[in-house]
Amino acid sequence: MTEQFVLDRPGLQHLDELFEIYSDPRVWTHFPSGRMVKREEAGAFLLTRIADWEIDGLGTWIVRESEDGPVLGTCGCGVRRMPMADEWNPERIEAYWNLGYRFRPEVQGRGYASEISRLAVARAQELKPELPVIAYLLEHNVASRKVAEKIGLSLQHRALDAGNPDPQAMRLVFADRTLTESQLAAALI
Repeated sequence: MTEQFVLDRPGLQHLDELFEIYSDPRVWTHFPSGRMVKREEAGAFLLTRIADWEIDGLGTWIVRESEDGPVLGTCGCGVRRMPMADEWNPERIEAYWNLGYRFRPEVQGRGYASEISRLAVARAQELKPELPVIAYLLEHNVASRKVAEKIGLSLQHRALDAGNPDPQAMRLVFADRTLTESQLAAALI
């Protein structure tokens, strides 16, 4: 906890407030097809974020302004794993830390994403320094790009966003270091 915000590990008690945020079309103006439309989607998202903490000791934080205040959004880093090269091997290898942030429109622009992202990146680098920290975003999401740049990540890749419903959408990949081909490939899956 700092004077400005409270960070908690996610729990099932956050389901309704997370769904409220992640289903709000105003939160998805840059990627409308990413918006959650079913409460079950929020449940699956939440279980994955809880597992990040259990497995890696770090994940997405629930952000509030006070202990008993409403959830304002989420921010943090979680390890993303990729299948082994051998398709018959069910093992997955740690590929990178994924930095993500999403906040209610009413609190966007207050600096939460930048400040909390700095904390998350520092903790990720401390826990598993061998893994790069990656933030991938759409080029027209100027606010998200500013956060990535403000916290010291640098642009590593720019290309059409494969699979995006908008065929003109450009995907940007920012990272805390130069990425290997396999790290970049993992981030683009």
